[in-house]
Amino acid sequence: MSQTLWIFVLMGLCLALAFGERTRYDNYRLYTVTPSNLEQLKILQEIEGKSDSVIFLQGPYVLGKAVQIVVAPHKAHDIIDGLRRNELDVQLIEKNLQTILDEEDIGLSSSRRSGYDWTAYHTLEETYNWLESLEKAHPDQVELIVGGKTYENREIRGVKISYKPGNKGIFIEGGIHAREWISPATVTYLINELLTSEDPAIRNIAENNDWYIFPHVNPDGYAYTWTNDRLWRKTRKPHGSCRGADPNRNWDISWNSVGASSSPCSETYAGPSPASEIEIESLSSYIESLAGKIQLYLSFHAYSQYLLYPFGHTSELPENSEDFEAVYDATVSAIKKRHGTKYTGGNIYDAIYPASGSSIDWVYSKVGTKLTFSYELRPSALSIRYGFQLPASQIIATGEETMDSIVAMVNKAKELKYL
Repeated sequence: MSQTLWIFVLMGLCLALAFGERTRYDNYRLYTVTPSNLEQLKILQEIEGKSDSVIFLQGPYVLGKAVQIVVAPHKAHDIIDGLRRNELDVQLIEKNLQTILDEEDIGLSSSRRSGYDWTAYHTLEETYNWLESLEKAHPDQVELIVGGKTYENREIRGVKISYKPGNKGIFIEGGIHAREWISPATVTYLINELLTSEDPAIRNIAENNDWYIFPHVNPDGYAYTWTNDRLWRKTRKPHGSCRGADPNRNWDISWNSVGASSSPCSETYAGPSPASEIEIESLSSYIESLAGKIQLYLSFHAYSQYLLYPFGHTSELPENSEDFEAVYDATVSAIKKRHGTKYTGGNIYDAIYPASGSSIDWVYSKVGTKLTFSYELRPSALSIRYGFQLPASQIIATGEETMDSIVAMVNKAKELKYL
């Protein structure tokens, strides 16, 4: 079968069921696919941009780097046969993805009924209610803030934590990719530690910095992962026959130049124009209003256990790359001390894959915040079964080691005169 013909065969099946029904993945296959040459890489990129029968859990941008794909059952034979005819390395991981989703540990239901804690993943509404409660519980330190709005008319809610005037600012965003549940769970853990921990090291960084923290900067997408499709990644605005753009490819920085797609059905669709998504348009305006106040910007993602810094659109390093390296070294050293969790990383382009239009590149280049980092949280890149479905039993450990790392990061940034 010719390349053109078999790619055409891939077209047709929409993964999402009718609105209001939760998507199931019965008999959907989970594979890893590894491209070894540029032609094979181009084949994967064409599939990722055009096929409704395949979900890419990682973007196909790097030679020799395995990506996980989910394939619709009635198309599996044609797709896998086509890949193997083009000599790609294809490995079957799971014959029925729904079994993995059914096993997902979202945590203790009792915790969601009786209070907010980190033994469970929480819905958007539960987290928003908890943020509101913090302002009441800590009226002198916590201010409920709104960083923007969404296509489905939700607010992007967060909190500002400030113990005294004159502090320098740290901005934290989570949940920009909807299916990465450990991101907002970790961000809310950090909020709680900054307000309640009695550890002197945490108290020091909590009280001597102002914190602007948003657990969910893609609330529409996150809500959709609970009600309709656990693997949903993007925003929810319609673009032709498909919905959503990748909100971490939509920022106005080298937009859609590399590591992003022009196809609305792609998981990495950059949108029709920079900041086309109201979430990014409104959030970027809010961040610009804080120019000069924010010295450190952190974005939380999953998964692979990376700590990344600019740039994603080019292999060129930031002008203060030596400082980035010093902060990186201190941070990854601290993150492994408690639980032995090993992180790697570096600049986005070389460490993980090219990716233009990201938040940390935009904040660094357009807002002037000269330390911007992205965490890719647990599990490791070698994890095959968990991926985005990290058990809730690992939330606290993830939060603990991440808090340790942020203490080290902030202290190193202060030593280097950024904070």
